[in-house]
Amino acid sequence: MDRMLYVSMSGAKEAMLSQANNSNNLANANTDGFKKDFNQFRAQHMDGPGWHTRTYSLDERPATDFTPGPVKVTGRDLDVMTKSDGFMAIQAPDGTEALTRSASMQITPAGDLVDVNGNPILNEGGAPINIPPHKSLNIGDDGAISFIPADAPNNLPVLLDQVRLVQPDTQQLQKGEDGYVRFMGEEGLDQAPVRMVSGALEGSNVNTVEALTNMIELSRKYEMQVKMMSTAKTHSERSDSIVKLS
Repeated sequence: MDRMLYVSMSGAKEAMLSQANNSNNLANANTDGFKKDFNQFRAQHMDGPGWHTRTYSLDERPATDFTPGPVKVTGRDLDVMTKSDGFMAIQAPDGTEALTRSASMQITPAGDLVDVNGNPILNEGGAPINIPPHKSLNIGDDGAISFIPADAPNNLPVLLDQVRLVQPDTQQLQKGEDGYVRFMGEEGLDQAPVRMVSGALEGSNVNTVEALTNMIELSRKYEMQVKMMSTAKTHSERSDSIVKLS
């Protein structure tokens, strides 16, 4: 009965891992710009001499769903999002370049332009953007940043910098364990003519109804595997009792 027990145990373990991923998606249903992760189960044969007599379950996170989320209008000038398949670049906490489709930008006391998590927004050269003292700040639909200096005698805007905008193949994007999306291609990304929208944020693309349905389905799968483990134990006890009688 050990084969039945271990196969059921592997199924229960992978169902728990899939449930954790589904729970993470559901927990971020209201996180701006969040992209849900896919999950799939597949059979994993045990390699070894002789025939493949055992097939375990394996849960995988094969990809991330980069389908655009709903548009949430905020009316705030520094809330921006990209259109179509465009992304803007930020500097992740580990210093690498990460990509996002939505950013609620803030200006630190030092003048650094960052997202809501404090990650610097990058310009087209890949460097953090710094904003000098100003009367007003504007981000155009092409990512151009213009401002009116605080000591300017007039209200004529001055072009300051350009947000780094790229349009990568989503098949070459990967979400890391830290939750940041990075481009995994061998060649670098060039500045692309991506259009931006100010005064709006892109919401999470998680479908809460679908996630709740998956939660129920995964719970039933886990219960079924646990029941199989219990059945294996019962069979083993009955087999032991028969052996004792003989």
